[in-house]
Amino acid sequence: MEQTSSAEQFRHHAFGLTNEEAVDMYRWMQLGRKYDEWGLILQRAGKINFHIAGPGQEAAQVGAAFALEKDTDYILPYYRDFAFVLKMGMTMKELMLSLFAKAEDPNSGGRQMPGHFGSKRLKMVTGSSPVTTQVPHAVGIALAAKMRKEELITFVTFGEGSSNQGDFHEGLNFAGVHRLPVIFMCENNRYAISVPYHKQVGAESIADRAKGYGFPGIQVDGNDPLAMYQAVKEARERAIRGEGPTLIEACCYRFSPHSTSDNDLAYRTQEEVDYHKEKDGVRHFRNYLVECGLWSEEQEIELGKEADQLIREAIRYAEEAPFPKPEDTLLHVYASSDQQNGEGL
Repeated sequence: MEQTSSAEQFRHHAFGLTNEEAVDMYRWMQLGRKYDEWGLILQRAGKINFHIAGPGQEAAQVGAAFALEKDTDYILPYYRDFAFVLKMGMTMKELMLSLFAKAEDPNSGGRQMPGHFGSKRLKMVTGSSPVTTQVPHAVGIALAAKMRKEELITFVTFGEGSSNQGDFHEGLNFAGVHRLPVIFMCENNRYAISVPYHKQVGAESIADRAKGYGFPGIQVDGNDPLAMYQAVKEARERAIRGEGPTLIEACCYRFSPHSTSDNDLAYRTQEEVDYHKEKDGVRHFRNYLVECGLWSEEQEIELGKEADQLIREAIRYAEEAPFPKPEDTLLHVYASSDQQNGEGL
């Protein structure tokens, strides 16, 4: 395909990304979107009990993931971060084992609802069902890193509804006082389940809240993976230099209901959803790559086939995998000699 001569085609070069990295960004965004679509299909088919979705947030997640140091930084994702955790090394098979609540699920051994990501090998710290508890955990890990003089950061994500919880404010205050190497990323998708932004927050932006805790807060277009990459990259560099935390507000929109248990049209209109779908970061980034001469319809078809094959194989494996044994309910509740020796989850 012939490249155009517009300056826009080289925008990713200005951020220090190669053509291959820009294409890779798109692949991870699409893989996260495909997983999301299959999660809904599986739940509606009665194969799984529950799915919580995040279409519309992939660009923010993948852009951020590209700016982090895998195997070095500690990451504390929240329950919509499918594209993010895939890019950071979690496999499709592992996500499906979690969806099907199977014993091999590395996140919880099939004991927790999907979306509660956790992996020791990926330095991915699991969250709990009450929202925002991951924020003070991220701050604590950042404090330990500073005390040990380790060159790493912690990266924690959450929705804008979480920014109204005490854990958020306590975490940011502590991080600001001690100038800790932590990045807080709020994926502002405009709804805390059914509550719209204007009924949750009096401030114009979540990013403004950082001022009260003595460090920068920036608002970024969450539909633009390149802008997200640059924001997180600069925040990481700042943290590594010892200049403290950053709050990043990724402005995006959740196209789907809150979960498969939610009827989103009870609190918003289809017209509103359709309006925001026109801003879809996945679609716009694909168009950008086409304009650059880096992507074609043939590649799109091939990517769809590859993703479907990967997901179908993961589904097949997860369906056939054994469920946890009833007695496994008692595991990891009380300390045991095995756990003290570092065995188990």
